[in-house]
Amino acid sequence: MRLWPVMLPLLVAGGSPCGAGARWALQFFHDALDSELVITDLAFPSPRTGVAAGYLLERGRTRPRVLLTRDGGRSWQFVETREAAVALHFLDENLGWMVTERGLWRSGDGGATWSKLSGLRGLLRVHFLDSRRGFAVGLRKAIYETADGGVSWTRLAAADQPDSNPERTVYGWIEFAGPKVGSIVGWSSPRREPEARLPDWLDPEGAETRRQWPTFSIVLQTSDGGRSWQHSTTSMFGRITRLRRLPDGRGLALVEFQDTFEWPAEVFRIDLRENRTERAYREKNRAVTDLAFAGDRAYLAAIEPPGKLRQTPVPGRLVMIRSSNLKDWEEMEVDYRAFGRRAVLAVGGDREVWVATDTGMILRLEGQ
Repeated sequence: MRLWPVMLPLLVAGGSPCGAGARWALQFFHDALDSELVITDLAFPSPRTGVAAGYLLERGRTRPRVLLTRDGGRSWQFVETREAAVALHFLDENLGWMVTERGLWRSGDGGATWSKLSGLRGLLRVHFLDSRRGFAVGLRKAIYETADGGVSWTRLAAADQPDSNPERTVYGWIEFAGPKVGSIVGWSSPRREPEARLPDWLDPEGAETRRQWPTFSIVLQTSDGGRSWQHSTTSMFGRITRLRRLPDGRGLALVEFQDTFEWPAEVFRIDLRENRTERAYREKNRAVTDLAFAGDRAYLAAIEPPGKLRQTPVPGRLVMIRSSNLKDWEEMEVDYRAFGRRAVLAVGGDREVWVATDTGMILRLEGQ
């Protein structure tokens, strides 16, 4: 079953601001002299309990931090951590895990305290089915499974089934739509000769001469709770960085491109009931960085690039987009102060939707 598309005609037009009073209101902003908050991930295991993770940049030093709310975002509290978070995963208001560059941490009190479980490096994401059984994915073609809550890990043989170079293969996303059906998404990037020595924003002329190369994309799927996995591969432009699925077989996949590509990102609509994939959304000035389902609606978090090159240190305007049918999309009213380079979404309960930027801002959807 193929989850990636053949390039199809554009199905939806660019959105216009939606009405009905729905707006994204700023709930938290770290606005401090000589201090910048970079939020890398956001989780809301319940409508009242939220955890934002990342780090403070202060006078050239990195200070890992977690930001907590217990009252639905009305107040937030900083908690110092020993390592900066890459990703979060929570089962409920109390039990959660934090991926860092140097291992995995566990919290039993909603993020107030953390204990290190493993020094396994190179992880990017974890997903737990219950308090003991979970999976981890990451760099160097890594997929692991645990049966003791993350204390010990076993490498899965399914990770090595796709024919790709382990040193250039990344499994960057894992998601389950219920206890049985899950997906792991990865990619293997070709080696470029010569490799770019500077980021595109420091070498714009060189960036224009470096064309986008196809990526070897990998999707692994399970229908038995991860006891067996089947893989599919294809060569395509861009990287599948998000894959969200609903229990009824519908879903959305986010493909992100490098600066030199005509489009910053595309979102594809998946219908596993009909084994069909179609383009759902793309705009040249909307760099989508995350997507999520809440109730009967889908939400996209995007950044409006401030210039021709999208991956620059300069933040762009936050743009929020939603759809009730995965075909027609509308842009929403967002607090004018909301800017960032990337944004992440979180859903608390069925309909409480939140977004955080890597510039230290957290916003909540009001008036749905």
